[in-house]
Amino acid sequence: MSTTAVAPLTIEDAELLVATARRAAEDGGVTVSVTVLDAGGHLLAFRRDDRAVLISGETSTRKAYTALQLNAPTADLVDAVQPGGLFHTLPTALDRPLLFIAGGVPVHRDGRLIGAIGVGGGAPEQDHGFATAAVAALA
Repeated sequence: MSTTAVAPLTIEDAELLVATARRAAEDGGVTVSVTVLDAGGHLLAFRRDDRAVLISGETSTRKAYTALQLNAPTADLVDAVQPGGLFHTLPTALDRPLLFIAGGVPVHRDGRLIGAIGVGGGAPEQDHGFATAAVAALA
C-alpha cells in the first residue's frame, strides 16, 4: 500500500493566511485578530492588533481550534450546537471549549486537513469572509 505525502502547513503559509485575512479586514474597515494552527493544533502564527477588542485573540484561537477539531467551517456548525443538534453537548465534553461562531475555517491541501485559521473582531459573517479569503489565497 502506498501513501501520498501531503506538504504540511508551513510558517510561510501561515504568514500568508494572516496577512491576507488582515488585509481583507482592513479593506472592510475592521480590526481583527488572526490565529493559524497546524494540523496538530500547534500555533503557527498569531496577530492581534492593539485596536482590536482584547478578547478577539482568544476568540480567533478558539475558532481555529474548533474548525480544526471538527474539520469544518465554524459557520457551518452553529445549528449543530443548538438543543437537539448533533453537537449539543460537545463543547462541554472537551478539555478546550469549542467556539461555534463563524470565523474558523479548516485549511486543506490535496484534500487533507493541514491546519486551520480563526479570525475574530468583526461580525461573525465578516470574520468568516476574511478567513475564507485567506484560505483562497493559499490555494
